[in-house]
Amino acid sequence: MSRRAARFILGTYQTAGMLMTPFVGAYLAYRAAKGKEDRARRLERTGYASADRLPGPLVWFHAASVGEMNAVTPLIREIRRRDVQVILTTGTITSAKIAAERLGNEAIHQYVPLDLKPAVSRFLEYWQPDCAIIAESEIWPATLMELGRRRIPQILVNARMSDRSFARWSRRQSLAEALFENLALVIAQSDVDAERFRDLGARHVMMGGNLKVDTDAPPYDANVFARYKKQLGDRKTWAAISTFDGEEKAAGIVHRTLKERNGQLTIIVPRHPDRADEIEAELVKQGLKVARRTREDVLSPDVDVFLGDTIGEMGLYLRLTEVAFVGRSLFAEGGQNPLEPAMLGCAVLSGSNVQNFREAYQKLAKRGGARMVRDTEMLAKGVHYLLTNDDARRTMIEAGIGAVQEMRGALTATVKGLEPYINPLTVKARLLPKTAQRG
Repeated sequence: MSRRAARFILGTYQTAGMLMTPFVGAYLAYRAAKGKEDRARRLERTGYASADRLPGPLVWFHAASVGEMNAVTPLIREIRRRDVQVILTTGTITSAKIAAERLGNEAIHQYVPLDLKPAVSRFLEYWQPDCAIIAESEIWPATLMELGRRRIPQILVNARMSDRSFARWSRRQSLAEALFENLALVIAQSDVDAERFRDLGARHVMMGGNLKVDTDAPPYDANVFARYKKQLGDRKTWAAISTFDGEEKAAGIVHRTLKERNGQLTIIVPRHPDRADEIEAELVKQGLKVARRTREDVLSPDVDVFLGDTIGEMGLYLRLTEVAFVGRSLFAEGGQNPLEPAMLGCAVLSGSNVQNFREAYQKLAKRGGARMVRDTEMLAKGVHYLLTNDDARRTMIEAGIGAVQEMRGALTATVKGLEPYINPLTVKARLLPKTAQRG
């Protein structure tokens, strides 16, 4: 694809976005009816603000999901300590709720505008951000081009480029270059990620590490935790977290295989809780009794599986066990983040399909904090070994915690990389009257 063809495609994309604008209202109403949009705030998705723009310099943070939001939360707090205003956009109702709980008035939250030129333009015209910081791998063409047109520096932090995404962009090299040249800076999670962004046309790239290692441990409700611990007593537990289709069935098979020997409780936390009814039906079909978090079911001794069908409570589920299988790795591809279970004191098991988190798994495995399994049978053997061998489990837990400690430092590196963009805003903010600064 030539450079001219790439420009034509991007121009066509923007034009198509403008032509779609009359239909956006019906689209958002449909999503709101399905519970996928906040009905009261859906106009934010078209760029209309529902909060005041406070005086002074402002940085726009965007995080697609709860995980990305957690990763940039320490960074948001660091920038707020410098008296710079922050607006945080996310795309889901759950992430909005958690943003309110964890950041409060430290940041203004809005839903991210749809990647349509009129919506993005309206959003930028109102908020007038001095800088845009985007978490991980969110590449939205209309947004990138509009920010570039307005000469607003846009920075990708905690950036990663999966094998699949790199292969897809590589087949459209000119298109990638036309987009990525708009990025003022890319702060990548690893050397591999950094090299991939350079290959695709990003001009200024540095390696900063994984911000998720520098986040606080996931929060939890101490009263709920105490209630479940009392119900469990001294019963053994293991967890299958961030699971995808097929892995819940596998967890059920593991439970049935080990039940007579260990009498354990199996905790299953699907990556998409809206599959909970389907998952429960599959487990019941296997003859298992299921308790669900959303029903506040009691974890009585005859319960086989505790189904964690909520979002934002991983800190609770992981504190109820010391053995965690991390999903999207046995049948699906890409893997999920193993750092949270490692930092919370879990021995980590995983399938081999962990391309999206390769470096984290390599470092955990090298220290002995994670083990890979080939199939359901091997997973059952690994779970049984760790449930029945206290020394081996403790060794893995300590190795995982040690690996996480070794990986820390990404927040410091990221802040240093951002200084050329943030320091001038800090000076400007501190020259404002104190009454104009957000308290």
